[in-house]
Amino acid sequence: MIEAQGLTRTYGDFTAVDHVSFQIGAGEIVGLLGHNGAGKTTIMKMLTGYLEPSAGTVMVGGMAIDAARREIQQKIGYLPENCPLYPEMTIIDYLQYAAQLRHIPAPSRAAAIRTAIDHTELNDKAQQSINTLSRGYRQRVGVAQAILHRPEILILDEPSNGLDPSQIQHMRELITGFGKSSTVILSTHILQEVHAICDRVIIIRNGAIALDARIDELQHTSRLLLATDRAPNATQPLLKQCEGITAVDHLYEKDQQHHYALQLASDNDTAGDAKSSANNAMKRAPQVAEKLIGNGFKLYALHPEQRDLESVFREINRTAETSTGELAHA
Repeated sequence: MIEAQGLTRTYGDFTAVDHVSFQIGAGEIVGLLGHNGAGKTTIMKMLTGYLEPSAGTVMVGGMAIDAARREIQQKIGYLPENCPLYPEMTIIDYLQYAAQLRHIPAPSRAAAIRTAIDHTELNDKAQQSINTLSRGYRQRVGVAQAILHRPEILILDEPSNGLDPSQIQHMRELITGFGKSSTVILSTHILQEVHAICDRVIIIRNGAIALDARIDELQHTSRLLLATDRAPNATQPLLKQCEGITAVDHLYEKDQQHHYALQLASDNDTAGDAKSSANNAMKRAPQVAEKLIGNGFKLYALHPEQRDLESVFREINRTAETSTGELAHA
């Protein structure tokens, strides 16, 4: 459906987006996650054709955006980070204007506007001027114009900006609903937003992709976490004797407890997803416990490693900061 290849955008000496490549299939809900300034908005602008890349290509439905820009943009609903609204207009007037720009046939406009207003729960405000609306309601108007023409692709830049908790929940339900018939790409710096809505996450850091994975795959782990009373010189040789343990990493010592991560060999009987990885870890745990206790070790903790989007995001940032520090001292 959407393919970005080597997407790059520079401003003078500054590189905002650095050779980003990915593919997004029809019906996927994909979150672009990253800190403010990571490059998410710039990527979205290039995907929609509103910003020319310095290098690289964007293909949508097999068409290059530089060759079929108008045709592709007709398939896209776009909510920019700062939605361009006309404050003197009422919501209905603005959506009528947007419907004309979208070339929605006159006989169909009223129904399209009504549906967009219903979906975004703007019925009570429909006759009000946009300049009288709160930030949250303005955001809803922006979403209404993006979904007005029932687009095949919905691109939303920080869609929950300015919304209160109940509005955020409604926005999540709305996006999930559109994901059943449209491809959805949303950017956010909020971890919970991606976890609640998306099938897949692309983490952007300093203009480049740091991770591209399905949400359910992020929980995949092939490590057991262990806490015992013995130091690495005693623990590591012993545990390496256990079947299926390929490495024993000493993580830290605290309160006279040594914490380790045990790397597990892949199990041919498991498929490599989160559930099978946990099963593999639990299968290896009894022999580890037996080996430790049988040799007089104290066992304080032994369990499969649990990973989620928050821990993965932390790991990526920690790794990047460590690398930056090492380069700075090189």
